[in-house]
Amino acid sequence: MLYPRIIPCLLVHNKGLVKTVNFKDPKYVGDPINAVKIFNEKEADELMVIDIDASAENREPDYKMIENLAAECRMPLCYGGGIKTVGQARRIFNLGVEKIAISSAAIEHPELIANMAKEVGNQSVVVVIDVKKKLFGGYDIYTNNGKKKQTTNIEEYIKEIQSLGVGEIVLNSIDNDGLMKGYDSGFIEKVKPLISVPLTILGGAGSLDDIGRLFDRFGIIGAAAGSLFVFKGKYKAVLISYPNYEEKTKLISEYYIK
Repeated sequence: MLYPRIIPCLLVHNKGLVKTVNFKDPKYVGDPINAVKIFNEKEADELMVIDIDASAENREPDYKMIENLAAECRMPLCYGGGIKTVGQARRIFNLGVEKIAISSAAIEHPELIANMAKEVGNQSVVVVIDVKKKLFGGYDIYTNNGKKKQTTNIEEYIKEIQSLGVGEIVLNSIDNDGLMKGYDSGFIEKVKPLISVPLTILGGAGSLDDIGRLFDRFGIIGAAAGSLFVFKGKYKAVLISYPNYEEKTKLISEYYIK
């Protein structure tokens, strides 16, 4: 049986660890390397690191930062930000990163998915889909940190990237980002039947119960969160946390295993 993964998602901005709300107003919360060390100690299932500057500034990934993160990380590491070519993906993969995430590049050059899958293996290619609700129903895909609305139909896009060999899809809710009020279950319910590859949900988790309900309702394999694992209490004091073995076992047994 494949057990679900609980995945901290770290955002890097100006070389620091930040957290956003609705993809805006990044708040500095610490040093990425220190955060990785803490998640090592807490034995996180996996770690996702997204450089939110790279694609927005149309620059190369920060290979030195990635090398330092990968050297420190004791769990599977997924990196995203600024990746536009197979050569960049290969270089990052060779630094010790297990998964490579793309977003805007997958929209602009969908053939990159197939080329990357051929180079590093399907299981290492992740496409992140950032979505926002339309005013009168439905959802739009956004790229470049939520600044650029795409005309691509979500349902058709999900089918296309799977046909090209994507190994995992991450669905991220811009509307719920940083609010800690729960995942967008309406959107998940809408698109999950279309997805046959491993699926991770991001955006909105405010408690372990939110993750548990995700497992219970959708049988989701990956539950990712940012604010939940870097903030503590109603005043959002910075404190990195992660469920311990007993908490995680209880969560899976209560919500996931029927």
